[in-house]
Amino acid sequence: MTTKRDYYEILGVKRGSSDSELKSAYRKLALKWHPDRNKEAGAEAKFKEINEAYEVLSNKDKRAKYDQFGHAAFDPSAGFGGARGAGGQSYRQGPFTYTYSSGGGFEDLFRGSGGFSDPFDIFESFFGGSNPLRGQYRAKPHYSLSIEFMEAAKGVEKTFVHQGKQYTVKIPAGADDGTRIRYQEFDVSINVKPDKVFRREGPNVFIYHEISLPLALLGGSTTIPTLDGNLKLKIRPGTQPSTTIRLSGKGLKHLRGSGRGDFYVKLKVMLPERLSRRARQVVEDLRTEID
Repeated sequence: MTTKRDYYEILGVKRGSSDSELKSAYRKLALKWHPDRNKEAGAEAKFKEINEAYEVLSNKDKRAKYDQFGHAAFDPSAGFGGARGAGGQSYRQGPFTYTYSSGGGFEDLFRGSGGFSDPFDIFESFFGGSNPLRGQYRAKPHYSLSIEFMEAAKGVEKTFVHQGKQYTVKIPAGADDGTRIRYQEFDVSINVKPDKVFRREGPNVFIYHEISLPLALLGGSTTIPTLDGNLKLKIRPGTQPSTTIRLSGKGLKHLRGSGRGDFYVKLKVMLPERLSRRARQVVEDLRTEID
């Protein structure tokens, strides 16, 4: 698992640096590592790292969270903005982490809280729309290519025709919507179609999964879909409707570096709409026992 560098270290500034010091450091580094100017291997990754650091430290609220919690403030699995809400608790059972939240957190992750902007958009906005590189370096024309979610998850080779010529491009596992691949005389821009079951936030994947009331009360197992096929998941007795289960390392492959993101399962306990006379009596007896 890769460890992120300190944002202050990335920009070469000290904690407590002023806004003007941050801007000056960012301007110098962004111009140096912009991939239109710097053709070194890893320049684009360095450029994105610089922009991510500046996006956090130039924002008062994000900077305060980062100073207090570090990178965990923007990591859904760490519990500061996602699956582990206030009053949440978690425990491990086998390879899985069961997390109880007070509600809302899982949906916040679906909405993309804690995510980062396109680094090229940040660069443009910083210079007021007047990119100092424009006119010196011609951007390559690009071709948009649509792929399915699972193709993005696994990686795929695609053949297409552009300007009368046929090309084959290899799309790496973990490609996201907006990923660009430099290919000969033009760039290939990837559009990932949304999936009916899986939803992503960076390298992390999220699903909702329904279980019956008896299964939630008595425990047992259920089968869930994952990126690697169906998986039998153990449900402990007394599982609450707000339970979130995290499967470490079962998410999408990181585009840069090793390892994979996490896979989150939000359990929805389904209540029967109608009860037979016998079932009603069982529930009445259960209520008496609980009370």
